[in-house]
Amino acid sequence: MVEGRVSRPGIGGVQVKALGRHFIADFHGCTTDLNDPAVIIGAMERACEVSGATVVDRTGHMFSPYGVTVMFVVAESHLAVHTWPEYGYAAVDVFTCGTTVDTQAAFESLKRDLKAQHVEYKEVVRGIMSDEGLACHSLEVTMMEVPHGTISSS
Repeated sequence: MVEGRVSRPGIGGVQVKALGRHFIADFHGCTTDLNDPAVIIGAMERACEVSGATVVDRTGHMFSPYGVTVMFVVAESHLAVHTWPEYGYAAVDVFTCGTTVDTQAAFESLKRDLKAQHVEYKEVVRGIMSDEGLACHSLEVTMMEVPHGTISSS
């Protein structure tokens, strides 16, 4: 179970107990080669390494004429990147369960390696726990615009 602090812009932090954290992001203005599977795989390897994720399996596909999808199954859940090189765009998905993986570090690593100039993202806290057990909802942090640089966490 994850016990984390979820940052809500303009509202402050909300303390929650949950089964997982799910970052869903749009990376715009990426200046790395988004059509090279080796580049995407390397970025995902580094994200797993810096975050402490345990890679179980890797899969991917290169589309014609361009575009790459790479998915890493990790012991703690998954990371996925889908690219549209012609737009300098990557859709990024980082979902982790438990307390051993630093989801924020994985997200920051991918942002840095894909050289995203602008990021829009939301974080969904999955499987919110109440004192009585599993609650019937998730907490979603509103989509944010984040300029190039470090995303701060509360």
